Amino acid sequence: MSMLEDAKKQLEAAYKFAEIDPESWERLQYPQRTLQCAIPMRHDDGTLKIYKAFRCQYDTTLGPGKGGIRFHPAVDRDHVEALAFWMTFKCAVVKIPFGGAKGGISVDAKSLSHRELERLSKAYIAAYADFIGPDVDIPAPDMYTDERVMGWMYSEYRKIKGGHPKNIVTGLPVALGGIEGRNSATGYGGYYVLENVLTHKDFPLKFDKPISIALQGFGKVGYWFAEKCMGAKLPINIVAISNEYGGTYCHAGLTPVQCRQSLDTTAEKAWGQGTPISNDELLGLDVDVLVPAAIENVITAKNVDAIKAKAILELANGPITAEADSILYDRGTVVVPDILANAGGVVVSYFEWVQNRNGQEKTIEEVDAGLRKIMGYATERTLSRYFKHKISMRTAAYALALRRIAAANECLGNRSYFHQGV
Repeated sequence: MSMLEDAKKQLEAAYKFAEIDPESWERLQYPQRTLQCAIPMRHDDGTLKIYKAFRCQYDTTLGPGKGGIRFHPAVDRDHVEALAFWMTFKCAVVKIPFGGAKGGISVDAKSLSHRELERLSKAYIAAYADFIGPDVDIPAPDMYTDERVMGWMYSEYRKIKGGHPKNIVTGLPVALGGIEGRNSATGYGGYYVLENVLTHKDFPLKFDKPISIALQGFGKVGYWFAEKCMGAKLPINIVAISNEYGGTYCHAGLTPVQCRQSLDTTAEKAWGQGTPISNDELLGLDVDVLVPAAIENVITAKNVDAIKAKAILELANGPITAEADSILYDRGTVVVPDILANAGGVVVSYFEWVQNRNGQEKTIEEVDAGLRKIMGYATERTLSRYFKHKISMRTAAYALALRRIAAANECLGNRSYFHQGV
């Protein structure tokens, strides 16, 4: 089964709770546009290599496409279409005026020099300059791309199109029009969702204090989530953290900032705290909340029986396959879905896009207050459907998003409208 097909399976359960027109449902079964390009890039040693590049605009009913660009060997058409699918519903859940898009290049970015990375980044924009635009499709950073890459992409787009279109991408360096708080947005947004879920008076799970958390993934998302947990409203104890090199565990709790400093300053990538564990061992820890914050499909039918956490907060895109998700639901494990939990990044990207359209800079305090407000509202609306229909939180989030997209489609007319008076 393809990644997109698996993603769409999670949508099917929401259909009967969304109260939408069949035409709107049919439109969402297929991506609107996908463009694949072959990008030639000459390496520093003179070698020419052709890289496969992709950009998908899955649905733009609610506004221009929005989604990151990732540089990773696993990138292919199915990959970006599935990610653009998730972005479509993520934007709808948090009620921002964007559709869903995604892009990437199949490349091992870690093997490139800085000059090669710059050339490849600019070549991507040269290939897609007529496919994207501030009112059409706005890229952003993703895996192995960052604000420096976005700066190169903005520079190339400006050279091709002219002017100062700073709202062509988000995630820019602050000096070029970026916004304070963008780097931490996804992690902080995930914390605000968790806070709203666990403190809701009707939430079915009750935990001893402090709440124990195991965090898989300690990069741009996982680190900032962990950092926000320290000293926040919820009493939280992060007992385990892992990344691609392995993990560490300490029953008494870890200090994320010290772990990050140790990883960054030791040649052997030592954590500096706790006892070494593997990623698989982390997933199976008996904790209150498991937070997968790395890559897709880490919890599958093959390892779902090892999951002991009472709740899962999906900070990665699609970390649980549809089959495993069904097993977890039947078992009573509450899953806070990715399209809600990790939407903080696109929310602050929206703030940046508006900032650069209007030429009015936002302060870090305004960004954080706006993020907290939008994530809180989206969580409350999702929980309302969750409690009303007694369905999974994932189904509730998709139903909410479906209703919003369908409402916009129905404003343009549907079969019943055009059959009036016939």
